[in-house]
Amino acid sequence: MSTLTTPHIDVHRGGDRMKTRVAWLDSKHSFSFGEHYDPDNTHHGLLLVNNEDIVLPGEGFDTHPHRDMEIVTWVLSGSLVHQDSLGHAGVIYPGLAQRMSAGTGILHSEKNDAWRISNAAEHEEPVHFVQMWVVPDEPGIEPGYQQLEIDDELAGGGLVTVASGLPRYRDRTAIAIASSHSALHVARMAEPSTVAEPSTEVRLPEAPYLHVFVARGEVEVEGVGTLYEGDAVRMTRSGGQRITANMPAEVLVWEMHARLGGQ
Repeated sequence: MSTLTTPHIDVHRGGDRMKTRVAWLDSKHSFSFGEHYDPDNTHHGLLLVNNEDIVLPGEGFDTHPHRDMEIVTWVLSGSLVHQDSLGHAGVIYPGLAQRMSAGTGILHSEKNDAWRISNAAEHEEPVHFVQMWVVPDEPGIEPGYQQLEIDDELAGGGLVTVASGLPRYRDRTAIAIASSHSALHVARMAEPSTVAEPSTEVRLPEAPYLHVFVARGEVEVEGVGTLYEGDAVRMTRSGGQRITANMPAEVLVWEMHARLGGQ
């Protein structure tokens, strides 16, 4: 558990993120990733990776290995094909939560070529997604995969638990992760002029570590100010703040009750 006692709020603007750009990929990294290394920006809590990627049609990440990481993929628009060495193959799309436990080792590919799986007409839409990595409780677990459709739950605009290892959320609809101190919540919020549902406001959980990422739109965070698309706020010993949408917005919130190294 965390030993931090002083609340702290740290805003990170989307335009300041490290970037990887090649012909088929536009990737923005909230933390050090690959050749982009900053010793002062390696993680927050148990979250090591928060990559926002746009991949052109027919392109993607060829088969590559992972170990000892809980990897959650959240698609914002378009569709992404997952294939792995355990025999899983399927299309990830908005509203479908997906988790891969790398454990002792797994190979997988991620490509924007859903037509090859679905036998549908070839599409020309880029896929836009966020991939997040959190540290598991222990290394060397059995690799695994899980996906779950939660689009209906998101329609209400509230903060929906998407992936969790926290015991407090065990009875909620969510994919399981092998990190008993972590949970990912997502809110699709409406603009303030919208009457009735969905909600225009959510309240953050209280936790030693929170990572709030604005995947789409623009929001106001109580005590912080305006966050724009691509912005993030890292909080320690905090929570309970209200988030209000200035326009239709999608917000990803990691709630964490420990950090890398246990400090």
